[in-house]
Amino acid sequence: MGTRDTIRTAVRHVVPPAGLTRALAVQAMVYAVGHGLFQAGSAVFFTRALGLSPAQVGFGLSLAAGVSLLGTVPLGGLTDRYGPQRVWVFGQLLQAALFAAYPFVGGFPGFLAVVVALALVDAASGTARQVYSINALRPEERVTALAYQRSLLNVGFGLGAVISGLVLAVDTIAAYRGMVWFIATVFLVTAVFVRRLPRLPEATRPTEPMSRLAVLRDRPFMTVALLSGLLTAHQTLYLTVLPLWVLTRTDAPKTVIAGLVLLNTVLVVLLQVRASRGADTAPGAARASRRGALLISLFCLVLPISGVTGGTLTVVVLVAAATVLTVAELVESGGAWGLTSTLPPAAQRGAYVGAFRLGSQLQFLAGPIGLTALGVTSGGWGWFPMAALFALVGLAVLPAVAWAERTPRLGEATPEAERVTPVP
Repeated sequence: MGTRDTIRTAVRHVVPPAGLTRALAVQAMVYAVGHGLFQAGSAVFFTRALGLSPAQVGFGLSLAAGVSLLGTVPLGGLTDRYGPQRVWVFGQLLQAALFAAYPFVGGFPGFLAVVVALALVDAASGTARQVYSINALRPEERVTALAYQRSLLNVGFGLGAVISGLVLAVDTIAAYRGMVWFIATVFLVTAVFVRRLPRLPEATRPTEPMSRLAVLRDRPFMTVALLSGLLTAHQTLYLTVLPLWVLTRTDAPKTVIAGLVLLNTVLVVLLQVRASRGADTAPGAARASRRGALLISLFCLVLPISGVTGGTLTVVVLVAAATVLTVAELVESGGAWGLTSTLPPAAQRGAYVGAFRLGSQLQFLAGPIGLTALGVTSGGWGWFPMAALFALVGLAVLPAVAWAERTPRLGEATPEAERVTPVP
């Protein structure tokens, strides 16, 4: 009986409850199949099917990231103007068209045009998806629903990676073209899926219209956004810095890296919903963000031990450090969802969610260089100031969120506990 109860509990925390929460989670999984497939196979597609050099691919992706960074806030404003569902559907259709066009790209300029357009559309679509989820659900359901989405998102990424392995095994131009056309089809299916979701009542527009960049003047909110953005460094640490550390500073076999990635995926699928409990209010989300920051700090103290151990003990330390960092990711993600669900005003939620994402985009721009230099290039001593940095961020989150809570958002007379009419 105990085993059955354990299995039921595990299933309940992976399979979303019926209704809108499940529909949104399934949509996330379908989208992730295409996204995961392209992440795993894009480098080979660009070089083999499009004939681009690695330098051209790197430049194009960096340019796309920079343009997306500049467009994050104004693109979020589109969601407020036209509605999240409409922007989300249109974004999926545009991405389908752009992926379908990839095989016909004729050289480097065409590649730049498509990759930059995709980055912009993905930014707008991602903000619209999150705003729809927040607007469509009751306050107490929002963080849990986003956690279910992320759990199934990882399932989709895994399926996409498996499909990419088959494409890479075939290794023909036709296979790579078929890959991007399959991805285009996934986006078309997603657009139809999103179009069939329940329509939401329009949020009340502010009496005084704001410029699309006005949210950047909301200092309390932007402080929270930047602090939370710094904490998304757990992704850079796990996917970039940790593998480089394993390769250059430990005696662990290279295959350990794949095992650590698999460990992260499994833990996210199984534990994301549980780890997000209590983050559905602003104070609860702030506490979750603080715990995430302190766990990242702990990871920075545990990982360097693997540089002075040997054999099996090294692998044990690496697994322990990776587990700590994954738990930090799970808890911090719940905190970020709670903050974006509670702090932005309904009438400008798109602009505010877009501005919140600005913090993480800045981290993704600077984090790989800075964190690699501190953690790996330094020889190991840089982990200690890094641990101190994340501890300080964790200590700063609570007062920053309290500041944002007691300060009216732009266009509002007073802060409100709830600013949207939920859909039953």
